[in-house]
Amino acid sequence: MIMLASSLLFISIPLSLAVAGWWSQQASKEKVGTRLFRLSLALSAVYLAAVALRPTVSINMPFEHYISFSNLSVIMLGLVLFMALILIKFSHNYMAGEARVGFYWRWLLNTLAAVTLVLISNHLVLFWLGWVAISLSLHKLLTFYPDRPRAALAAHKKFLLARLAELFLLGAFVLLYQQHGTLFIDALLAHFYQVKSDSAIALTTLDHMAGVLIALAALIKCAQLPVHGWLMQVVEAPTPISALLHAGVINLGGVLLILFAPLFAQVPLAQWLVLVVAGLTTVICALIMATRISVKVRLAWSTSAQMGLMLLQCALGLFELALLHLIAHSAYKAYAFLNSGNAVNEDMQRRLAPSKNPSRLDWLLAGIFAMAFVFIAVTALGYQGVWSIWVLLIAALTLLIAQRSGINNKTNLLTILGLAALVVISYSLMKTLIAQLIPLSSGLSVAALSAADIWVAALFISLFVMSCLLRYQGHKAAMQRISIALYAGLYLDEWLTRLTLKLWPVRLPHRANIKVLEADQENNLKELYQ
Repeated sequence: MIMLASSLLFISIPLSLAVAGWWSQQASKEKVGTRLFRLSLALSAVYLAAVALRPTVSINMPFEHYISFSNLSVIMLGLVLFMALILIKFSHNYMAGEARVGFYWRWLLNTLAAVTLVLISNHLVLFWLGWVAISLSLHKLLTFYPDRPRAALAAHKKFLLARLAELFLLGAFVLLYQQHGTLFIDALLAHFYQVKSDSAIALTTLDHMAGVLIALAALIKCAQLPVHGWLMQVVEAPTPISALLHAGVINLGGVLLILFAPLFAQVPLAQWLVLVVAGLTTVICALIMATRISVKVRLAWSTSAQMGLMLLQCALGLFELALLHLIAHSAYKAYAFLNSGNAVNEDMQRRLAPSKNPSRLDWLLAGIFAMAFVFIAVTALGYQGVWSIWVLLIAALTLLIAQRSGINNKTNLLTILGLAALVVISYSLMKTLIAQLIPLSSGLSVAALSAADIWVAALFISLFVMSCLLRYQGHKAAMQRISIALYAGLYLDEWLTRLTLKLWPVRLPHRANIKVLEADQENNLKELYQ
């Protein structure tokens, strides 16, 4: 009885959002925002009640078995409802005066409904239908201003790539059903955990193929190179939509890999596919971000890099760390986009503030302090696993300490060292907490100093070195040439755009065409570097 009540409460969340979405387009513009905010508060209360009633034992009843009560589902559903509260409240004022505000509310709520359906699904068909519904609803929001050529072209590319990802995911689910004869996700995961623990059982060829298809779907969903361009161009949509995309929808590729962790971690080809593609995306997009001026475009490149890092963590078997990264990134990106108007003033203040390049002694001491902090954390945790992720933390702390402190300013130095220590402590504690809630990494992590570990460490070191060179040696001719190529995104999106329009042309508004868009981009390059 308790399990039935909890299931009904969980399933009422996406249903209520979907019904409210259809109602909102016909409702009074003056009252709809307030009523939707109250609805989101009510759904938050429903969520808390469902979590409180969540069953602690498995009961084999037909209806309840379609709903997932896992810790991953509970955590992600709570995150989505929290974001929904913020987006609805912000949109109430931001969208005031828009002629198509009813259209906006309708598809915003339908997108949120589809996301919640995916997160609570324990059935492959429900999961896939929700996955498709997210993309179709989001497409309506990305084309909210249909007269903007760039937005229309970006949405067109996103639409085609989304269909490709859905085909990959559908193929994976069909293969899993053919092999195991069940559509329930928990039954599939139980089998894969058994394969991992019992050497007498092995994954079949169909399982390996499904793992690769799941990895491909995740890479496309997370806008990894070279299918990343649409993410940078849809910033012309309303700011709350950018926040929804970057803080929520884009993370679903990571959720997919975390959910199917016991399968993904046992398919080497899928792991290396993610290691190579996501690894290169992390480095290249992080470097490109440093060359951009527009706040929202910088945030978009940052999202692609952060998604690559999250997928790298999955490929290393650090699924609890990937989930922590996902939660932190969602909260940060929602704030960053919704605060993007103030970010212009903050960036101007930062640029006008006096700065001094770190000396060699600054770098040396920063590296020593960073390694000391990480060594203490590793020792205290009794950590045994890959080292590449700690290499990244050392590099980040070195930059933090060296760039924001000076040897002659003892007060500032002590403040930054305290902040660095706080970062390490918080990171270690949160990683441990998530590992207790989502014990996915047990037996699934990659061995220390393996080829995968060394590859990722080399990527992080390369990113650190190139970032420093671009910032402190940017006046040199070689660095300027590299900077120009990075500003152009290595021309990867131009190639994909041409291919997309050859395979599936689209009529852009105001008779705009790809040549006009390319000419516009070339003019931007000339203005920046003249």
